[in-house]
Amino acid sequence: MRGGSVAVVGGSIAGCAAALAASRGGAERITVFERADARLRDRGVGIGVHDARYAELRDAGYMADEMPWAPLNRRVWSVRDGDAEHGRAIGTQPFPFRAYNWGSLWSELRRRVPETATYRAGAKVEAVEQDADGVTVRLADGEPERFDLVIGADGYRSVVREAMYPGTGAAYAGYIGWRGTSPDVSGLPSDGLDAHNITFPGGHCMAYRIPDGSGGHRLNWVLYTAPPRIDGLHPDLRTPTSLPPGRLNAELTEHLRALVAEHFPPFWAAKLLSTPAETTFIQPIYDLDVPRYATDRMVLIGDAASVARPHLGAGSVKALQDATALEAAWVAGESWKEILEGYHAARGPVGTAMVGLARRMGSAQVEETPDWSAMGQAEFDAWWQEQNNGSDRRSGFGGHSLKSS
Repeated sequence: MRGGSVAVVGGSIAGCAAALAASRGGAERITVFERADARLRDRGVGIGVHDARYAELRDAGYMADEMPWAPLNRRVWSVRDGDAEHGRAIGTQPFPFRAYNWGSLWSELRRRVPETATYRAGAKVEAVEQDADGVTVRLADGEPERFDLVIGADGYRSVVREAMYPGTGAAYAGYIGWRGTSPDVSGLPSDGLDAHNITFPGGHCMAYRIPDGSGGHRLNWVLYTAPPRIDGLHPDLRTPTSLPPGRLNAELTEHLRALVAEHFPPFWAAKLLSTPAETTFIQPIYDLDVPRYATDRMVLIGDAASVARPHLGAGSVKALQDATALEAAWVAGESWKEILEGYHAARGPVGTAMVGLARRMGSAQVEETPDWSAMGQAEFDAWWQEQNNGSDRRSGFGGHSLKSS
């Protein structure tokens, strides 16, 4: 179906991909509303993309070789072992991934948004209202605007999702990710070609090298664990949010630093504890799965539609795959109804499956951690396989294959 006016709410990775999908599908007028005033806030965090998922997205035209990346070959899981510098490896996995910097990946996708689309920074959408003929977008400061279709690409606090499913928000999983990036990549094992998971009772930390956006590299890390019961902290976490530098409770910061000092091998403890405070923040972990990805004249992609815990290593991949599926449904459909039904059929079940698998991984890797110190490779392999039991053969760590098996 050709023609029509489309609003994309959210101008991040998912929003830029959605604008590209709408343009290729044949939309006549596309407007992207991004609430940030200028460049989106870039905390420089890492994104991992499985080689096979990258190949599919490259072939679909949503990723390209010129997007800066760093290769990863293996993932090594380790536990503290006395004073051993890097600890003891308890399991090693093939890890055919490409590591990206969020900011540079977003910049490349932003550059690919067609010039015919209008990208409006500093445009905060307060509400969307649907009727039989289309959707009204209401901004914080301006007249209401009418569109034939609205695409919600506005993340886990989506205004569009709230209009579709009032009261359906992301649910706090009970633990957090403490994230940081450091310019210190000296001495990384295997010349930085491995990802490392440092394990401890009640969680683990994943660390790997990413591009810094200017020809060098940074160390990207995220530590998953349940926070201590600090007065005034948990209510903030139950309401979808993130805690940037300056908003971190001092007791929480000291708790996390003490945890690292006690449980991490000396090399990794030094790397985390020397990370500049201004590049660390807290990301509470959430779950979300909606009944349908599309209703009438509104559609959701990326985290606006479903939020899978990040243990899958596929958050940005899913958003880009959602966009490819929306484009395919647009090209095949002859009406808005056919487009949106086709899109939901392609992505709704995938989103539900990914949320379920990520919950199992979160339970095994954070909420109910094994006795890591008793593990060797055989025990590790059995533990890993148990998390993936029952998964679709096309799904697993790294995301869901777009190609038929």
